[in-house]
Amino acid sequence: MTEQDTYKTKVVFRKFPDGQVIALFYEEEWSNPYDFASYMHVGQHGSADIGIVYDTELATTDEYADLKEELESIGYNLDVRQRIQRKG
Repeated sequence: MTEQDTYKTKVVFRKFPDGQVIALFYEEEWSNPYDFASYMHVGQHGSADIGIVYDTELATTDEYADLKEELESIGYNLDVRQRIQRKG
């Protein structure tokens, strides 16, 4: 098992219309100020544009439970939030 990170990573779980859930690490800038880190079961880590919120809806605890468990199993210490609040 991977050791748990001590840093708390803020995350919002969103759901696409097809039911797939994505974890958005909105304080972890990816390649520019409009992209941030994300994670899905398939594809794992990647970039997400802030506009993704228009293509998704907030996932429920039951809907994101498997993805949260997967992230914690690789060492994430998650601080689950209900909405994206960018640093500013």
